[in-house]
Amino acid sequence: MTTMRIGLTVNGERHEAEVEPRLALADFLRNELRLTGTHLGCEHGVCGSCTVIVDGAPARSCLLLCAQLDGSEVETVESLASDELNDLQRAFREEHALQCGFCTPGLLMTATSLLRENPAPTEAEARVAVAGNLCRCTGYGGIVAAIVRAGGERG
Repeated sequence: MTTMRIGLTVNGERHEAEVEPRLALADFLRNELRLTGTHLGCEHGVCGSCTVIVDGAPARSCLLLCAQLDGSEVETVESLASDELNDLQRAFREEHALQCGFCTPGLLMTATSLLRENPAPTEAEARVAVAGNLCRCTGYGGIVAAIVRAGGERG
């Protein structure tokens, strides 16, 4: 199979790579860059577990081909890592917004994008934002409360 050369920035670091034209971003992140925080669930763009931020907007990394992303900036859940939890991560912990954790990276990235656009979302706005992220454990109450709480702490 033929390959193509791409260059993209992931979590602030520039990466050049030879990729097959049909390589999904999720697979590139997990297998090539070893950024395993991006989870693969349905691989059809339905569950939201693989959500990352591409050029400032949340996107399903299982549906995006690396070939489409030459020159793009990608942020994964690893971009949130530091010595201390950020406001959103802390709110997720305090509001018990996670259980098994499988959906958490996608929810965190979706919520990060929302909070950048709307620093103090209402409960209804938070619910709409995460409507495309499936969680089979929590019932969303804690997730929505965490997003609203993080907005209040930032605002």
